[in-house]
Amino acid sequence: MRLFSAILASSLFLVLSTSAQQGSMDNVWSLERCVQYAIDHNISIKQDSLNARLARYTLKQSQLSQLPTLSANGSYGKSFGRSINPTTNQFVDAGYNFVSTSGNGNLLLFGWMQVRNTIEKNRYSLEAYLADLDQLKDDVSLNVANSFLTTLLAQEQINISKNQVELSKAQLAQTRAFTDAGRLPELNVAQLESQLATDSSNLINSIANYNSAVLDLKSLLNLDFAVPFSIKIPEVEVGDQVMVSNVQPEEVYQKARAHFGSVKGSQLRVTAAEKGLAATKGNLYPQFSLGYQVGSNWASNYQSVSGFRTDTGTTNVVTTSSGIIALPTTLPEITYTPILKNIPLGTQLNNNLRQTVFLNVNIPILNGWQSQFAVRQAKINLESQRLNEYNAELTLKQNVYKAHNNALNSIQKYYAAKRADEAAKRALDFATKRYDLGLTSTVDLLVTQNSAFTAAANLALSKYDLIFKLKVIDYYLGKELKL
Repeated sequence: MRLFSAILASSLFLVLSTSAQQGSMDNVWSLERCVQYAIDHNISIKQDSLNARLARYTLKQSQLSQLPTLSANGSYGKSFGRSINPTTNQFVDAGYNFVSTSGNGNLLLFGWMQVRNTIEKNRYSLEAYLADLDQLKDDVSLNVANSFLTTLLAQEQINISKNQVELSKAQLAQTRAFTDAGRLPELNVAQLESQLATDSSNLINSIANYNSAVLDLKSLLNLDFAVPFSIKIPEVEVGDQVMVSNVQPEEVYQKARAHFGSVKGSQLRVTAAEKGLAATKGNLYPQFSLGYQVGSNWASNYQSVSGFRTDTGTTNVVTTSSGIIALPTTLPEITYTPILKNIPLGTQLNNNLRQTVFLNVNIPILNGWQSQFAVRQAKINLESQRLNEYNAELTLKQNVYKAHNNALNSIQKYYAAKRADEAAKRALDFATKRYDLGLTSTVDLLVTQNSAFTAAANLALSKYDLIFKLKVIDYYLGKELKL
């Protein structure tokens, strides 16, 4: 009795705590809310979103590569010893300071569509990443729906176990009254006490399974485990959804093929590989570009003559005539000394400005067969992407036909479980009435009661299994997953 009381008290505590947790409407989660939260917070979706952003940047960079390339260079230094002056191109022995500036520009005129094909390749690659992201969102939504229905089933099992405990408690109280009146032996009370202990244990297991299912769902949502959480029980009529199974699997496949992210992504990657092959082949042909260069320089020892300074003096001149030595004569002498000044920085840069415009032709002749092998690798990549496309379509078709067959089987299982549950309920009703009249034993009553419990559990299992299988069909049809 102590063990029975402990089990019953534990089950009552868990039931009360579960009910209290479900009391706040702010913590009630519907399937639609779970799906949206998972899409917004799922780590895998965030990672794929980053991959899509990187692909978008790659496309933008390839588009901007069509613009001309421009560069500018500048240097300042000091020369020591004997060197060539960069301005006068003459040897100088003294040190000097210098400044050198230059600029370059290049515009690709024709490159056999290499740049355009690269842009198209990156564009299709971006669309493929976006298709993968959509596919991942759909997959996460389906996984959330599966986990949500599993949690619903666990909660349904709690209700079934609670009803079973209440039924066993009522039968135990009635049996004790019959035993006190002398109608039944004490053995019947012991049997019902054992059944009540078993039912209480089943209730505890059902609650534990529910808590485990909630943790799994929170993990899938990337939701903090400490956040209070309860699911909104939808009003689902299985009969309203069974009509989906009337759709032929080939029709489901064709609709799924038109919107499924995995198929669209593989098709886009085939197109991207084709553009990549075309861009790689462009490296085998000459390229024409227009170039432009500009430059200038300055030197600190570059000077110009601004005038002359005159100096007046005398000199002695000895003249001779006919071999006769004459006396020295004094004559005046004028000396002209140039006046030098440094040429300013701006003037030198302007005077030394040089510009060049040229047409450049780059003809690939031999580069270690890199371009040829790049083309071969691009061809292999294209064949690989085509195989991936075929595999994606084949896998989708197999999954659609399998899901359609599973849905049909689940319908049959559900209706069979429903008939079994109705029959078990009628049998339990008859057995209870016969037990009240003393026409059947406690063992027979417990066997019938356990059969009814099993039938109810199987009905709940088959119901939610059928709902999930039908949601898988909706998933392939591209419908919103909701209850």
